Amino acid sequence: MIAALLGFLLGLQARPDPLDQWPQFRGPSGNGHAPHGDPPLEWSETKNVRWKVEIPGAGSATPVVWGDRIFVLTAIDTGSPGSGGRTLHRFDVLALDRATGSTLWRKTATEQVPHEGLHATNTYASGSPATDGKILIASFGSRGLFAYDLDGALRWKRDLGPMKIKVGFGEGISPVLWDGFVVVNRDHEAGSEVVCLEAQTGESRWRQARDEGTTWTTPLVVEDRGVTQVVINGTKKTRSYELATGKLLWECGGQGMNPIPVPVARGGVVYCMTGYKGYSIAAIRLDSRGDVTGSGQVVWSRHDAAPYVASPLLYEDLIYFGKEREPIVACIDAASGEVQWGPERIAGLDTLYASPAGAAGRIYLAGRNGTTVVLKHGRTFEILATNVLPEGIDASPVIVGRRLYLRTARHLYAIGTD
Repeated sequence: MIAALLGFLLGLQARPDPLDQWPQFRGPSGNGHAPHGDPPLEWSETKNVRWKVEIPGAGSATPVVWGDRIFVLTAIDTGSPGSGGRTLHRFDVLALDRATGSTLWRKTATEQVPHEGLHATNTYASGSPATDGKILIASFGSRGLFAYDLDGALRWKRDLGPMKIKVGFGEGISPVLWDGFVVVNRDHEAGSEVVCLEAQTGESRWRQARDEGTTWTTPLVVEDRGVTQVVINGTKKTRSYELATGKLLWECGGQGMNPIPVPVARGGVVYCMTGYKGYSIAAIRLDSRGDVTGSGQVVWSRHDAAPYVASPLLYEDLIYFGKEREPIVACIDAASGEVQWGPERIAGLDTLYASPAGAAGRIYLAGRNGTTVVLKHGRTFEILATNVLPEGIDASPVIVGRRLYLRTARHLYAIGTD
C-alpha cells in the first residue's frame, strides 16, 4: 500500500505542468499567453541563439512543446510529377530534443499529390499539431489526420475526406485536443462540418454540419459554468457547440469574410474577430443560448480594426491585435472594449501572419520579414526591443520557460539565455 502510494505521488511529481508547455497552436490557455514563461528580450543570428536547425520542406505550422520534446510538421516536395501539374509531397512529423535541437524521431505520415493548389503565402503544412503529453495529433487537412504516441508510434489515422477551398488558397486549420477528444473544423465549399473524435482511437464521437463556406479558423474549446463549449467563428455566424454531444448551444451573426483568427475567452465572455474587407470584433457571453444576434448577450462590439490572419493575444485583462495584415497594432480592455493604445504602426515590421505571444510582461510580434518587435505589456504603448533574423516568420512564436522558439522559412531557432 505504501509503495503504491509513493509511486503514485512520484508520478504526479514527474508529470509536467500543462501551463509550462505549449501543447497547441495558441499555447497552454488557447490565448497566446505563457503564464510561466520568461524568454529573452533581445537576440540576433549571433546573440542568445541556443541552437538553430534546418527543417526540411515547407510549413508554417506553429511547433508544439511537451516536456523535453518539440514537435514540427512539414511538407516536402519530392519533385516527382503527379496530376494537375502538382508534384508528389511527403508529409512528415518531426520530434526534436528541446535541449539540443537534434532529431529524436521523424515519421512520414503519408505521401500524396495534393488535390488543390495554394495561395502564394500558404504551405501544405499550415495546421499546427496538438498534444496532451500522451498523444500527438497531426493534421494535414485533406491528406489525413494522424495520431502518434510521443515516441513516434502511429496509434491511428483517419481520412475525413477532401476539402474544396475557396479560390484554391489551401488549408490551414489546426486540430484541438481536449480531455480525450479531438475537434477538427472543416469549413470549405463542398459541405462544411465540425468533427469530434475519440483521441485514443480516432473513432467518431459526433459530426455536425455547418452552414458556412471556406474559413481557416481553428476552434476554441472553453469551459463555462460546467459546460465545455466548442466556439467556431464563421462568415455567417459565430457558433458554439457542446463538446460532449455536438449540440448547437448558441449562434451570433455580424462577422466578416474569410474568418481566420482563433477566438479567445475570459470571465465568461468569448471574443471573436474578422478583418478581411471590413472589421468586426464581438464580445459574446458564453452563457448565451439560441440566436443572440443584436441582443444584450453581445457585451460590446467594434468595427474600426481587426486582424485578418493573425489571432489576437489575450493577456490578463487586455487584448492585443493587428489591423488586417498590416503592422498596425492596438490594445483594448477586454471588459469594456475601450482602446488603451493604438492603433500604432510598429516600425520594423511588415506583414503580420504570425500571432502574437506574451510572457513576463512582454508582447512578442513577429513579421514576415524576420523582424520580431517586443512591446511592454500594459495600457501604455512602449517598444522594448527590435530583433532581426535573416528569414521570414509565418509560424507563431512559442514560449516555454526561459526559451522562445521561432520557426522561420527554413529553420527552427531556440532562443534563450540559459
